[in-house]
Amino acid sequence: MANNKITTLEQAIALIRDNDVVTTSGFVQSCIPEALHMGLEKRFVETGHPKNLTLIMTAGAGDSKGLGTGRLHHDGLLGRVIAGNFGRMPKVAQAAQENKILGYNLPQGVISQLYRACASGQPGLFSKVGLYTYVDPRFGGAKVNDVTTEDIVKYHNIQGEEWLFYIATKIDVAFIRGTSADPSGNISMEKEALVLDNLAQAMAARNNGGIVIAQVERIVEQGSIHPKDVEVPGILVDCVVVAPEPELHRMNYGVLYNPALSGEVRVPVEGMAKMPLDERKVIARRAAFELPPNGVVNLGVGAPEGISAVANEEKFTPYITLTTEAGAIGGVLASGSSFGGATNADSIIQQNQQFDFYDGGGLDMTCLGMAECDVQGNVNTSKFGGRLNGCGGFINISQNARSVVFAGTFTNGGLKIAIEDGQVKILQEGRNKKFLNFVEQITFSGKFAQKRKQPVIYVTERCVFRLGQAGMELIEVAPGIDIEKDILRHMDFKPIVEEPELMDKRLFLDEPMGLLAELLNLNMHERVQYDPDRNILFVNLEGWHARTKKDVDELRKTLVQACEKVGKRVASVVNHDGAKIAEALYDDYAEMIQYMMQHYYSTTARYATSAFARLKMKEALTKRGLQPHVFERKEAAHAFLEVVEG
Repeated sequence: MANNKITTLEQAIALIRDNDVVTTSGFVQSCIPEALHMGLEKRFVETGHPKNLTLIMTAGAGDSKGLGTGRLHHDGLLGRVIAGNFGRMPKVAQAAQENKILGYNLPQGVISQLYRACASGQPGLFSKVGLYTYVDPRFGGAKVNDVTTEDIVKYHNIQGEEWLFYIATKIDVAFIRGTSADPSGNISMEKEALVLDNLAQAMAARNNGGIVIAQVERIVEQGSIHPKDVEVPGILVDCVVVAPEPELHRMNYGVLYNPALSGEVRVPVEGMAKMPLDERKVIARRAAFELPPNGVVNLGVGAPEGISAVANEEKFTPYITLTTEAGAIGGVLASGSSFGGATNADSIIQQNQQFDFYDGGGLDMTCLGMAECDVQGNVNTSKFGGRLNGCGGFINISQNARSVVFAGTFTNGGLKIAIEDGQVKILQEGRNKKFLNFVEQITFSGKFAQKRKQPVIYVTERCVFRLGQAGMELIEVAPGIDIEKDILRHMDFKPIVEEPELMDKRLFLDEPMGLLAELLNLNMHERVQYDPDRNILFVNLEGWHARTKKDVDELRKTLVQACEKVGKRVASVVNHDGAKIAEALYDDYAEMIQYMMQHYYSTTARYATSAFARLKMKEALTKRGLQPHVFERKEAAHAFLEVVEG
């Protein structure tokens, strides 16, 4: 065929010139065009060319041991790297730290979206992602070393709003990957776990006059790929290379092929192994209590991954939609070498579109890991302990989710704990503190979160912190933990400590927690009791958690039903001990009280032992012109009603 684009690996790699800008596909250990990386490495080692390349990639694409982009570590091969993650290519990261190459660590979603900007001929991308982090040019501009001096991120104030402008880098060569190709270069991805940014990368190179090299598993007959199954059309592809052997076209480094990850089959998942009751499960369990029913959630690597197992164990999985930044939506999120994919996914979309969804506020909640945290609530996951790891999608996700849970052990490096009789015992403290006066690098800005009133909590195996307007507050402590000896002594700063509550005892017992009923408010009617002799409605909100406005609406519905059943106005006593109301919902809650006072209550009294809860309640009620009768003890609330009701 005159239009035959099938070629050898050597012929395709020979088209790359010195100083070219090369972008490559792949996410962590999945969907990596390994043969193309191998061919590029082989040519450079044998000939010394192409040299001084710029490498652009969104996420890490390697096994951290030398495969994937880790193959490109040879001195002289790379001159500059623009990446979301350096941890998957440690020798390249080392070269950057030693000032041997230029380097930028940009948010994964920004790089992903910049491919589209390049493809459409735009100069770059305006985004709020990265404000007040190390990416912000006022705090470093994403440069990873001293020899990197050119600014590719600019700060702008437009009509009173802060923006970052990311300058697009034109692309000369795109490495992409698919499953099948016809001789014209049409690419399908039926056996791939993810589709990532292959289309946008190919278009960015093609429209810049560059070349697109596609690695595939097989060649199929011309015209045999259904038009709607073509992920990258042949007009964008210059060379098609068939992987020389299956090992160079694995689904990921740990899995040769799994049809459940590619969506070709659906498999039973009910038999997921139960997590052992250790520090990781305690953290995951506590974080799971923040899950928004019917919400969309992203989970990070490490401790947050355990939430998926906990949700499955507690039969809550059908009531949330888990997603990955790589583009998987729904199903059971994969871990290990398959991280980024999902078993039985509902859909798999392009990575740049997933980040459009995330950046626009589509995530109801995210749970992410934390390497370091400081007095301002800043979190660092990108550069710590002498290691250049990179931010990945962390900045996009944490900055734009409606609520954020950071999860991880309180210390690390040899930490050993025991969970006995519903209590936590520290057997051996970790060598490294995580809660510091200042983090080494700001990957999440506490200041920016406070400015936008974003709900943020920090969950560990022994305590929970909340980022409030006044700073970091210790709000929960595990049973068996001494605040002074086990918490404050191992922090560089002292948090606000007023009246922290005990963490829920269910977290520390090796039995089901009843998470489903808790999160869906299935027992709401049991919280309301009416005493006809005294005409008092008793409302027990102990342990109740209002995460979204829907929770407040459900409470209102329950109270209205109870009052209408009585058929006349009632006095109410409300127990707020242990109740948690998201800071953004206090006004909605006060509006609900106002509604009940107008239509159903003759008077109401509330009590809570938490000084913080009383303060927030009084502020919200006063704002609406209501008498803030919020007492510290139940007896005081009852005494008030006796006086008022006569």
